[in-house]
Amino acid sequence: MKKEYDLKKMKEIPNPYKGLVKKSVGINLSHQVIDYFKSMSEEVGIPYQRLIDMYLLDCVKNNKKISMKWSA
Repeated sequence: MKKEYDLKKMKEIPNPYKGLVKKSVGINLSHQVIDYFKSMSEEVGIPYQRLIDMYLLDCVKNNKKISMKWSA
């Protein structure tokens, strides 16, 4: 390695990850949901928050809709 580098010759390049930054949000989830994803995270070795994000991202990509029936 050189002792010193001339950084003035470096070219500026745009950050390729700029559009991929995640947004922090607060969300209230039931204990059952959290426990489910935590147990699944232990099985697959991925943090449970990442698993929740991956599941929701799959819903978005596949345009999944919630089917809800309300009883009177």
